[in-house]
Amino acid sequence: MFIGLAILGAFLLLLFLGGIYFTNQMMYIKMRSNQFIIERETTAGHYDQAAFDALPKEDITLQSPYGYDIKGYYVHPHQTKNTVIICHGVTMNLLNSVKYMNLFLELGWNAVIYDHRRHGTSGGKTTSYGYYEKNDLETVVNWLRKRTGEHALIGIHGESMGAVTTLLYAGMPSDGVDFYIADCPFATFEDQLIHRLKEDFHLPKTFLLPLANTVLKWRDGYSIHDVSPLAVMEQIHKPVLFIHSQFDDYIPVKSSEQLYEKKTGMKKLYIAEKGAHAMSYTENRETYKQTVRDFLKDIKEHYKESERA
Repeated sequence: MFIGLAILGAFLLLLFLGGIYFTNQMMYIKMRSNQFIIERETTAGHYDQAAFDALPKEDITLQSPYGYDIKGYYVHPHQTKNTVIICHGVTMNLLNSVKYMNLFLELGWNAVIYDHRRHGTSGGKTTSYGYYEKNDLETVVNWLRKRTGEHALIGIHGESMGAVTTLLYAGMPSDGVDFYIADCPFATFEDQLIHRLKEDFHLPKTFLLPLANTVLKWRDGYSIHDVSPLAVMEQIHKPVLFIHSQFDDYIPVKSSEQLYEKKTGMKKLYIAEKGAHAMSYTENRETYKQTVRDFLKDIKEHYKESERA
């Protein structure tokens, strides 16, 4: 009996340590360095330090509802109040958002780029894949709305985790912007973790995922099931443009297709012909830009019609 209890105890300890390890990989995922991002974006023709430095912009430091600083820039070269907030992906920082910022600046919009919690120069101890990030995004939106006024058109563009954050914010009752662009989001965190377990470790979800969920709730205050754009899709009433690469092997294209199908009201879906994960713009620049341009034109027409109604 003693031997049996010892074996059971060792098994439970092993499971617990597995849960700790797995949640560590989630909560403390390794960040990309500034040097890596700058070199990659410069090589791709997305980033020019001198051009970025020359843009009219203001430093932003906002207080997160969780007590740390949210750092970013309000970039405003145009005489307009219409502005797009850009949310970067996991492991990245606002330098990765510059390419999208440049796209919107070229189309005549101003932009806000900022670092998510635990990324770049913003504070925060853990990464939560949109759960806590959505409330930081709300802080940015509230600041921008106060700055630009009620009649300004404000949108949010998010990439990967930033797209998930964008959609989770869009499903909140207090959402305060006019449209959303979600580039390569997952539909549910659970499905994404199951996919990565299978692809990266060749493991089934049995045991590990339920255990990780319990440990995550204990350690960081939320569950895997709380991070689900699909679950809030029916609460999103503003227009959404979904973007995904057909050959995304990290977050499958079916995620955006699921979200698009469940979204009611004004929506569009653009499936890029080339590119891996988060590379739709890099590999399909003209069609991506034209899709965004057409969507912004439709947004302006949509809100003109709303005013006439």
